[in-house]
Amino acid sequence: MDEQAPDAFEANRRYLGSVAYRLLGTFTDAEDVLQEAWLRWRATDRAAIADPRAFLTTVVTRLCYDQLGSARARRESYTGEWLPEPSVTYASAPDSPADPADLAERGESVSLALLAVLEQLTPAERAAFVLHDVFAVGFDEIASSLDRTPDAARQLASRARRRVRDGGRRASADRAEHRRAVAAFAAAALGGDLQALLAVLDPDVVWTADGGGIVRAAARPVRGADKVTRLIAGSVAKWFAPELRLALAEVNGEPGMVWYDSTTGTVAGVLAFTVADGLITGTYVVVNPEKLTHIAPFEG
Repeated sequence: MDEQAPDAFEANRRYLGSVAYRLLGTFTDAEDVLQEAWLRWRATDRAAIADPRAFLTTVVTRLCYDQLGSARARRESYTGEWLPEPSVTYASAPDSPADPADLAERGESVSLALLAVLEQLTPAERAAFVLHDVFAVGFDEIASSLDRTPDAARQLASRARRRVRDGGRRASADRAEHRRAVAAFAAAALGGDLQALLAVLDPDVVWTADGGGIVRAAARPVRGADKVTRLIAGSVAKWFAPELRLALAEVNGEPGMVWYDSTTGTVAGVLAFTVADGLITGTYVVVNPEKLTHIAPFEG
């Protein structure tokens, strides 16, 4: 065995993991795919591979594609609403420019809200959209991964783009506006100021929570500022025990919040938002503990 054999795989591991996570929505499944891809890489005649990154992208995409069908069946029997596992970072300067090399490895930022919308796509649509719109993979390469023609791959991505646009919450790309709304939400919710909370919520805001049947959470999305305000008031009393603390964080590349045990630092919940015109249009709450184990303890 060539001692240098792992190099190409390891050099692309972060990129491949980013692809798998965006295709599957969970870090556990993404890691399983990477392990299988590594085994296939080891068993391949690497001397015959002209572009290892393209080859490995195809392998990972096909493995994810195979998993998406069974994953959809599992999620249909899930207790309550299913949300993707959140990615959380505690950035010291979250609004500072991102490193270009880092962005190339991670692809374009995909919010928790967008990942939730991607669940509505077919496996082929999701793969075409993620590879092309998030990682800028060409349609020839996508076609090879999906056993389609380049024109068919282009049509899949176009159809997915329309469905994502039609199914998503109204949101702006202004990070400063997003951050201000999140900070106002946190202050109003923790301070019990219902009028201030109503002031930062869009009239048609939607609250979606994932407790997985383990932690109590709304079984279906809650719609409307009045209903969401009442739900938040009750949730603060229910979820925030004396030892729990709230912190602003980056959730899937956007301003969000986590709450955690102040003694252990263990994360108890994650909250992501969509914001438009200074108002919160959507909230995505993950309190299923099985979806939070991968998040590093808070040390702030």
